[in-house]
Amino acid sequence: MLGGLGKLAAEGMAHRTEKATEGAIHAVEEVVKEVVGHAKETGQKAIAEARKESRRRSADKKMKEATETVTNTVHKCQSPHAAESLGKLGQ
Repeated sequence: MLGGLGKLAAEGMAHRTEKATEGAIHAVEEVVKEVVGHAKETGQKAIAEARKESRRRSADKKMKEATETVTNTVHKCQSPHAAESLGKLGQ
């Protein structure tokens, strides 16, 4: 009779251990999902910021090049060949 009770107790302990393990696995899965979600969101923000900065730098570079072209043309206009420089500006 005690052998049967021992077996029953062991099965109960095994069942409770299995349920506790399933609960722990579920909790870990939820934490991993949350961490991955935050990492994905952070990565997307970083990519968006990098693209924005790249566009800004490109626009700044284009503005600088245009300013240099205009400045150089104006300086050339001050030379004896002003008409020739103005003609090149239109090309």
